[in-house]
Amino acid sequence: MAVPPIERRPCAGRYTDLVDSIGNTPLIELKRLSPKPGVRIWAKLESMNPTGSIKDRVAKSLIENAEEKGLISPGQTILEPTSGNTGISLAMICARKGYPLKVVMPDNVTPERTQLLKMYGAEIVYSPGDQGSNGAVAMALEMAAADASYYMPYQYGNEANPRAHYEGTAVEILDELDGNVDAFVAGLGTGGTLMGVARRFKEELGDRVTIVAAEPMQGEPVQGLRSLDDGFIPPIIDISLLDRKIFVTNRDAVVWTRRLLDEEGLFAGVSSGAIARVAVRIASEMDEGNVVFIVCDDGWKYLSSGIYTLPVDEVENLESTVWW
Repeated sequence: MAVPPIERRPCAGRYTDLVDSIGNTPLIELKRLSPKPGVRIWAKLESMNPTGSIKDRVAKSLIENAEEKGLISPGQTILEPTSGNTGISLAMICARKGYPLKVVMPDNVTPERTQLLKMYGAEIVYSPGDQGSNGAVAMALEMAAADASYYMPYQYGNEANPRAHYEGTAVEILDELDGNVDAFVAGLGTGGTLMGVARRFKEELGDRVTIVAAEPMQGEPVQGLRSLDDGFIPPIIDISLLDRKIFVTNRDAVVWTRRLLDEEGLFAGVSSGAIARVAVRIASEMDEGNVVFIVCDDGWKYLSSGIYTLPVDEVENLESTVWW
C-alpha cells in the first residue's frame, strides 16, 4: 500500500542555544472537531515551545528588543506582571542570559506555575488573587515607579510583543497553508498574538481572512484570558483589527479542554479549550476553508485543577465556576 506524503517541513532546525529554538511549532489538523467535510480546523501547537507555551516567543522578543536598544545590561533585575506563562518564559531566558527576574503574579494560580518559576530561579511577589492579572499589573507598575533599578518589559504595552507574532507565528501559518487562511482564532489576553497575526494576515490576505477573538464574559475567570469589560485594556490592543469577538465562559474552557484531550489527544491548557470552542463555532458557519486557532500552552501547569481526570459526565454538567 502506498504511503501518503507527509505534509510538513523536513526539520525544525539545529540550534546552539535553547532560546534560538523558539518558534517553528507544528500545525495539526483536528479532523474530529470539524463540523463539515469542507472545513478544515488547524491547531497551532505553541505548547511545543521550550517552556511549553506561546509566551516563549514574546519573552524572547521582549528581552532581545531591550538588549538591542541598550535598555538592560547583565545583572540588572527584570520585573514583570504575569499570570504565569510569560513569567516562566522570561525566567528561562533570563537564567540563560544572566538577568535576575522578579515576577508579580496572582496568588491563586495553580501551584505548578509557582514551582516552574522557582525552578528557573525567579523571585515571586504575589498580588491578590481576586483582582486577577489586573491586580498583578497594578502592583508591578507601582514597584517599577518606586525603584528605577528595575527594567519592566511590560508585555501589555510593548510593541515587541505583537512583533513576535507578526514576524514569527503569522509567517509560519501562512507558509504551512500556502496563504489559504480563512479564519484565525486566538484568545484575548495581552492582545499580542491577535494583534501581531492580524496585522500580518490583513496585509497579506486582506478581507479574505476573518480575525476572531475569544473573550471571557465579564467576571468569568478563564486562566490566561481577559475581559475588556473588567477595566483594563492593554495598550497594544487595536480593536479595529478584530472582525469579531465571541464570548466564552469558564465552563466552555473546561469542557473544550477535555474535548481536545478526549477526541484529538491534545493535552492543552484551559485557555486553549476556550479558543477551540470559538474555532469550532466559526467553522460551523462556513461551507469550506481553513480555520486556524492557537493552542497557547500545554496542560502540565493545570494538572492540580483535576479537570483532566474528571469523568466525562461530570465535565458536561459543570457549573460555570472557578477551578483554580
